[in-house]
Amino acid sequence: MGTIAIRAEHRQQQALSPRLQQAVRLLQLSSLDFAQEVHELLGRNPFLETDESAPEPGSAPAPEGDAGIDAALSAPVAPEAVAVADGDAADSAADGVHEVWQSDGWSSGGSRRGEDGDFSGLDTMAVETSLAEHLHGQLNVLPLSMRDLVLAKAVVESLDDDGYLRSDLVEIADLADLTPAVTPQELQIALRRVQSLEPAGVAARSVQECLLLQLPAIADDRERELAKQIVSEHLDLLAAKDVAGLARRLGVAPADVEAVCARIRRLDPRPGWRCSSEQVQYVTPDVIVRKLRGVWTATLNPAIVPRVRLNSVYADLFQRHRSSQNNELAAYLQEARWMVRNVEQRFSTILAVSQAILRRQHRFFEYGALAMKPLGLCEIAEEVGLHESTVSRVTNNKYMATPLGVFELKFFFSRAMVSASGGEFSGTAIRGLIKEMIEAEQPHAPLSDAEIARQLAAQGLAVARRTVTKYRQLLHIESVERRRRHA
Repeated sequence: MGTIAIRAEHRQQQALSPRLQQAVRLLQLSSLDFAQEVHELLGRNPFLETDESAPEPGSAPAPEGDAGIDAALSAPVAPEAVAVADGDAADSAADGVHEVWQSDGWSSGGSRRGEDGDFSGLDTMAVETSLAEHLHGQLNVLPLSMRDLVLAKAVVESLDDDGYLRSDLVEIADLADLTPAVTPQELQIALRRVQSLEPAGVAARSVQECLLLQLPAIADDRERELAKQIVSEHLDLLAAKDVAGLARRLGVAPADVEAVCARIRRLDPRPGWRCSSEQVQYVTPDVIVRKLRGVWTATLNPAIVPRVRLNSVYADLFQRHRSSQNNELAAYLQEARWMVRNVEQRFSTILAVSQAILRRQHRFFEYGALAMKPLGLCEIAEEVGLHESTVSRVTNNKYMATPLGVFELKFFFSRAMVSASGGEFSGTAIRGLIKEMIEAEQPHAPLSDAEIARQLAAQGLAVARRTVTKYRQLLHIESVERRRRHA
């Protein structure tokens, strides 16, 4: 029978402190998520405040360099970095704007007023309408019975954001939950009723049906019938841009087929997106690269650096009157100190990694993608003195603005490929070379992927045909058959 014993054991292991855990978490956030994190912390932590003495982001004069890059880098300023004007100046400015609006006829008797009775600038803003709201508004003015209206609205609520109906009609009947039970004929009528609304093509169940619903907009009867025949029976040839094949199948002149195909391509395959209320999220670069006096330099984008600091007055008061009952405030003070240090550490790490990338890939900024060198995370980690996983977190969702465009930091990393002479080249350089070869090809004799691979091999670059295909697709270049048909 076994016995129970107590044994002491010494074990050494690495553990991250809470501050380091927070630093690692903040390091891998994008600039947008990081700004939101800081903004939320400013609102709930009394020991953090906005540093009003710091210069406004972007207020310093831009250094000498490429003038074209300055206009492309007009990034939005974080909410906590907005300066507030003095009360008197703000009131006088508001009065001046109000007078201008009244003199220009902006203020009318039927306009809404703010809480203080003044005209609100928000009253002049356009109200965004979603696809469902747009369709419900059209259904509400139709002379429908309550049962028909409920069924039509159930169809509308089942649509996806692009306007397609991907739910089964039986599921829509269960959603309506009407008594007596909904018949298939009623569902079809409700579907056709929604499909008759604007935008044309909405509530379609396939791309083919979506295009067919938009064909009545074609005024010419012959052209409309020919388009209907192409969409109904030869959609594959239309997608392949095979005008000659369509002309043979339909017995129509290629010029007429080309005109009809061009008209079909002007139709909208995603009609719901016209009423989409989603906001486009633009990339804000973390680092700006410029050439100053012949030397490439990398600097932080001031628009993404939050102006946050520890409130020394509150911290001193708390330290003088600290007691055991103020554990929650002590936790807030510790969190505030960690945040200030982690903010500094985050941006110093991003800048150090970006400068190391710039030193390794400076030829890329001079000559483009063909000069990109193979680069691994371990090389940057060794140069900067960080762990490879830390460099991976830094390069994730961080962007660098250059005269050649805005690139994610991980764009500058690629594995090494060996040439026939023993030299190394990167996949980015191969993609740039493939793009140049395709741009220089004869329009009526485009290069196939196999021919591109053979020409690369003749230059000492051993690249498989499937690799060429992958790189061509990454460049969003069509296949040789489609390029030949287009020519």
